[in-house]
Amino acid sequence: MTVLVIGAGLIGGSVGLALRARGREVLVRDSSPGTARLARELGVGADEGESTPGLVVVATPPDVTGRIVVDALREFPDAIVCDVASVKETIQRAVLDAAAADPDLDASRYVGAHPMAGREVSGVVAARGDLFLGRPFVLVPHDGSSRRAVDAVERLGHELGGVIVRSEAAAHDLSVAYVSHAPQLVASLLARQLQSAADGSLALAGQGLRDTTRIAHSDPRLWVEILAANAPALRPILRAFQEDLGRLVGAFDSLCDADGPGTPRAEIARTIADGNLGVARIPGKHGGSADSFAAFTILVPDSPGALARLLSDMGDAGINMEDLRLEHSIGQPVGLAHISVLKRDEGRMVAMLEEKGWARAGEE
Repeated sequence: MTVLVIGAGLIGGSVGLALRARGREVLVRDSSPGTARLARELGVGADEGESTPGLVVVATPPDVTGRIVVDALREFPDAIVCDVASVKETIQRAVLDAAAADPDLDASRYVGAHPMAGREVSGVVAARGDLFLGRPFVLVPHDGSSRRAVDAVERLGHELGGVIVRSEAAAHDLSVAYVSHAPQLVASLLARQLQSAADGSLALAGQGLRDTTRIAHSDPRLWVEILAANAPALRPILRAFQEDLGRLVGAFDSLCDADGPGTPRAEIARTIADGNLGVARIPGKHGGSADSFAAFTILVPDSPGALARLLSDMGDAGINMEDLRLEHSIGQPVGLAHISVLKRDEGRMVAMLEEKGWARAGEE
């Protein structure tokens, strides 16, 4: 069926590119004629013309998504309509409220969805056809969604290369509050403090700072709408964060005051230890927790073929790499390869590194 993408931004543009690569006929619409024209020139989709879509994908900011979904249901009475916004409950409620007030509005043709992918840059020029490959594609039908509509949106998720996950709207919004929206705010708060840092301090920045602030380079206009739409799920998380931060500030007040009360070092230790427990719950590549893996930090010479040789040595030893992250040492002839393997391969990994002469960071 022909697909109409409404909203030619990063997500809508990436949807169009991915579907056209699969041979789908894609049409594109945007509130900005210039943006729609640019999207067409970039290969996202064609002008609507006289074509009638069988599937409408609404990829607009969440503050207008509900209204546009309702408009699409009315404009295309035979089409399936889905949205791909990063919040679901407020949009679903807006559609169902509109249907309750208008008996002619068929909300059974509506299914919510959320491809869990994005970039720090926005706009259709940043769109990529492979953006959704291997990423969760959350399917959020409502109680009245028809089987035809659910199947069509599930097929969309597969065509985008996503991994289908089903969720209710409220559960979805709470999940993304933890794994996406709160991290965005924490990263932005940390990056905000860097405005006060001296240039010399920032020259010392390593991978840790880059990792924790990477997502802070985001579009404020888009994120304020996302965060506002998910305020009920975010508020308790931020309040808990505020309480934890208050206790930590109190601990440092005590450290700075020689006669300060309490046991500040114990509070700091608990914060770090509780962080370890939280990180351990993040699933790995195969769905297991972080404690299912063994992590190695290996010194890799900054020379052609060095990393390929390390990976080849792992392959020769029958060791499968579960995760890889590279850290470059500014001005140094080596970099750091942070590699995770399954616990069962830990012994073989240690033996291989010793046999092949690979140095591990932190070891003599």
